[in-house]
Amino acid sequence: MTRDFNELALTYHRWPTPGKLAITPTKPMANQRDLALAYSPGVAAACEAIVADAAQAAEVTARQNLVAVVTNGTAVLGLGDIGPLASKPVMEGKAVLFKKFAGIDVFDIELNEKDPDKLVEIVKALEPTFGAINLEDIRAPECFEVERRCRESMSIPVFHDDQHGTAIVVAAAVRNGLTIAGKKAGDVKVVSTGGGAAGIACLDLLVEMGVKRENVWLVDRDGLVYEGRQIGMNGFKDAYAQATDLRTLDDVMPDADVFLGLSGPNVLTPEHVKGMAESPLILALANPVPEIMPDVAKEARPDAIIATGRSDFPNQVNNVLCFPFIFRGALDVGATQINEAMKLACVEAIARLTQAEPSDVVASAYGGEKLRFGRDYILPKPFDPRLILEIAPAVARAAMETGVATRPIEDFRAYRERLAQYVFRSGLVMKPVFERAQAHPKRIVYAEGEDERVLRAARTVIDEGMARPILIGRRDVIAERCKQMGLRLDLDEDVEVVEIIRDIRYHSYSDAYHRLMRRRGVSPDYARTIVRSRNTVFAALMVQRGEADGMICGSTGRYASHLQYIVDVLGVQPGVNTVAAMNLLILQKGTYFLTDTYVNPDPTADQLSEITLLAAEEVRRFGIEPKAALLSHSNFGSHDDASAAKMRRAVEAVWHRAPDLEVEGEMHSDAALSAIIRERIFPGSRLSGEANLLVMPNQDAANIAFNMLKVLGDGLNIGPILLGVAQPAHIVTPSVTVRGLVNMTALTVVDAQLDTPVPTIPPRPSAPPPTLDPAE
Repeated sequence: MTRDFNELALTYHRWPTPGKLAITPTKPMANQRDLALAYSPGVAAACEAIVADAAQAAEVTARQNLVAVVTNGTAVLGLGDIGPLASKPVMEGKAVLFKKFAGIDVFDIELNEKDPDKLVEIVKALEPTFGAINLEDIRAPECFEVERRCRESMSIPVFHDDQHGTAIVVAAAVRNGLTIAGKKAGDVKVVSTGGGAAGIACLDLLVEMGVKRENVWLVDRDGLVYEGRQIGMNGFKDAYAQATDLRTLDDVMPDADVFLGLSGPNVLTPEHVKGMAESPLILALANPVPEIMPDVAKEARPDAIIATGRSDFPNQVNNVLCFPFIFRGALDVGATQINEAMKLACVEAIARLTQAEPSDVVASAYGGEKLRFGRDYILPKPFDPRLILEIAPAVARAAMETGVATRPIEDFRAYRERLAQYVFRSGLVMKPVFERAQAHPKRIVYAEGEDERVLRAARTVIDEGMARPILIGRRDVIAERCKQMGLRLDLDEDVEVVEIIRDIRYHSYSDAYHRLMRRRGVSPDYARTIVRSRNTVFAALMVQRGEADGMICGSTGRYASHLQYIVDVLGVQPGVNTVAAMNLLILQKGTYFLTDTYVNPDPTADQLSEITLLAAEEVRRFGIEPKAALLSHSNFGSHDDASAAKMRRAVEAVWHRAPDLEVEGEMHSDAALSAIIRERIFPGSRLSGEANLLVMPNQDAANIAFNMLKVLGDGLNIGPILLGVAQPAHIVTPSVTVRGLVNMTALTVVDAQLDTPVPTIPPRPSAPPPTLDPAE
């Protein structure tokens, strides 16, 4: 590492607070009642529940989501025996990875103890606190004994990641590498320079996977492991001793199909590589300098498939592909151990995921790399969000099938949906929308059908069974982009592709657009130009003529332009005079809907009342009962200027048209979001609890508040959701993600399922609403 990089790393660990971890409460602690529930006397009820049934510890404490990362610092990767205190940054890093990738909480425990017997006793004593133990950076051969004894005497999983995590990822790499090379595990010759904990565990798992023990040649610092050797041997190496006169790496490398290096730098030479079998698989995993540099190996053997432990070359063997997710699956079924079947299930899940089409999230995280299964892509990337969705269920199922699960999962579909919350924070909120969309899929046309995000979203909505995508764009361009992305999208079977200029409907659509717009200065020629050059217009005409059930546009271009075309072609819902946009924002604190974020710069009181009613109906689509607050700088009549009076009139109109809707205003935002504040300044409000629908006085306020909350609160956006249009249509923004498009597709499908896409809102009264006392 360079000096600059070391300084950067130290700054990262020092600021803004030392270290990488903190403890955060999961329950409120705002008043005396919270204190009484969390501690004395309420905590006694939780204690008594565990006394009556020990399994209740998983229900009333954090134990079942809590892992101990335990080390004595005797074998820290790349650093050796640096002791427990110096190993603490590594263990904190491990804890961060558990939390980041699988939502698992961790205490790192660094023990000043090298005696294996004492180490075992300490780890065993931790069992009441934790749902599982991750042993880390304990030197061999002590680590084998410590893990074995703890595993045999404890009723929670004990997993030495240096051994088994490495072994699982290596096995997945070998599985895929052999697939590419056209070889079978039972036929290959394996040469390994890993005689330590990780190396032995890798060989054990490869044998479980089908590699023949007699085809494994293990070389350590003292040479080949052979029968009768006395130097540097132990019971774990003995299993791989060969009856042979060969003694060195030079002797055993010829015709090797697989080289597995877990030793040190520059152990493997170009001459060794040249003598290997056809399409050799080389896993040079020493860090930071591998047994052979990939470029050197590739020069010697262009047909080689090469993996390292480094992130600056393809095919990084990284334990983070495994350990967070194997623990997630084990914890979720209350497994008593992590057995061989669970490890092999993890191997198969990683191998399968590598062969799946690439994720847009992964491509974005890795600078747009073309990540397609092949010689330079035999393992998934650590930031692939699908790892948890594939590995945890596979591990959980294997635990159940082998009888080590104490809390079996009954509904794996529901379990996967729960896991998806670690990947997509929108998962829980969107669940009822997705389920309704899947019940009756519809034809959804995407105006920007050549956009890579749209293509990925189309594949997802097909897989989810939500919609039949229609893509507007050039067929050859779409086909080429699918090919470049490795996307499974059959342009004849999976989707309908519409090339406007070649579509037989072009002339009839132009005539239809002209009839709609001829009294607004649009000539026949100009109508043809617009229909030919504006995909949004063509998509809207498809919906208007019943040849698509809904549309999505806006991944490129200006929101206002798209909106004008949609309103021109589709019009507004009967009885509605105002269209608007609403955004759903998912924050750590909760889920909130904000309007109007994009359409009306300065809506009138009548428009605001209509927007509130349209928004409230949309909120109900998510299975959420709307609680609306009309926000202002005025708090229940504290100001009488035009803006405050407008909001006051708007809330009165809403009360009159929808007396059952929980709505209040005009009010400050803190009063809307805190029932305590609201009750103190305005007792007896019509709004109970916390508002979830925030109606702003103008577009400036709505858009500024939305974007500020999104950034400062690390919020996740769903929307904009277009309100008031006569037929199903939504306009996204150019920053939309693939998941954003999938979410909006589900909403569009649900719109299309309704006879009237947007439920009819209560009509305006024939006479102006009476002025109401907000306290009534």
